[in-house]
Amino acid sequence: MIDFRLKVFCSVARNLSFTKASKELFISQPAISKHIQELEAEYKIRLFERKGTHISLTADGELLLSHAEKILGQYRQLDFEMNLLSERHMGELRLGASTTIAQYVLPGYLASFIQKFKHIKLSLVNGNTREIEKALDEHRIDLGLVEGYSRQSHLHYTPFMKDELVLVTRTSGKLAELDEITLSELQKLPIVLREAGSGSLEVLENSLNEHHIKLSSLQIVMQLGSTESIKRFIENTDCLGIISIQAVMNELTTGKLRIIDIEDFSCERMFCFVQKQGEGNGLEKDFIRYVTKQF
Repeated sequence: MIDFRLKVFCSVARNLSFTKASKELFISQPAISKHIQELEAEYKIRLFERKGTHISLTADGELLLSHAEKILGQYRQLDFEMNLLSERHMGELRLGASTTIAQYVLPGYLASFIQKFKHIKLSLVNGNTREIEKALDEHRIDLGLVEGYSRQSHLHYTPFMKDELVLVTRTSGKLAELDEITLSELQKLPIVLREAGSGSLEVLENSLNEHHIKLSSLQIVMQLGSTESIKRFIENTDCLGIISIQAVMNELTTGKLRIIDIEDFSCERMFCFVQKQGEGNGLEKDFIRYVTKQF
C-alpha cells in the first residue's frame, strides 16, 4: 500500500547515495534511479543536485523529504492499527540504541519479542547517545534507547532500567591488589574511558562534578569508542576502566576482571526510551510496554 517511490526517495535522501539506498532496500541501483526520476517527472522538479559522484538535496527535495517522512510514519501506524482489528501484531519498528544497551541489555528482549510477534519487522542501529538522538530527529529510527543525564527539550524520555558504572581492572595485574581507593587516589592512576558524546562519559563527568572533581584531572590514557574496546584494552595492561556493570558480568564471572570500590562515590544512571514529543504509534508503545514489564 505504501508508495514505494517515497520510501526509495527517503533512503537516498538520508544516505545521499544511490548505491547505499540500493543496499538498504535490496533493489538494484537502476531501479533506485528510475523511482527518483518518476518522482521528479511527476512534480516537474529536481530533487537532487548531482556533482560527479556526490549528490545533495535541492530545496524542493528538502520539502518533499519533510512530507515523505511524515507520510511513511503514518503508513506504519495505519498498518499496525488495521492489523490490530484482526488481533494480529504486524508492522515495522526501527530501533536505535546506545552502545551499552545495544550490546548487553537489548539482544535478549529482541529475541523474545520477535518470537512472540513473528510478523513485526525489527531493525536496530547503535551508536552513542548523541548519535541515537540525532537519528531520531532525522526520522531514521522510530524509537531510541539511551543512557546519560542530558535531556533534549523536544524529546520525551521514559526510564526503564537502573544501571551502575563500576571501576574495573584485570585480575592478573598489580592494580588488582586494591580493594578500595579514594577519589584522590583515583586521580593518580591510569584510566581508559569512553569517547566524548557517550552517555557513560557524561554520567561519570556529572558524578565527579558532584565531588568538585573535573574529568581533566584524571590520568586518562585513552578514550575509546566502545565498551568492548575498553575491556580488551584493560585486559592487556595495568589500567583502570569505568564500565557499566551490565557489560562486565561475564568477565567478572570468569575472573578476567574485578571491581575496585571507590570510597564514598557511586555512579548511577537510568536507561531510557526516547521518542519525539507528541509522536509514537501503537507498535512503539507495545514494545515499550513489553520491555518495561520485564523490570
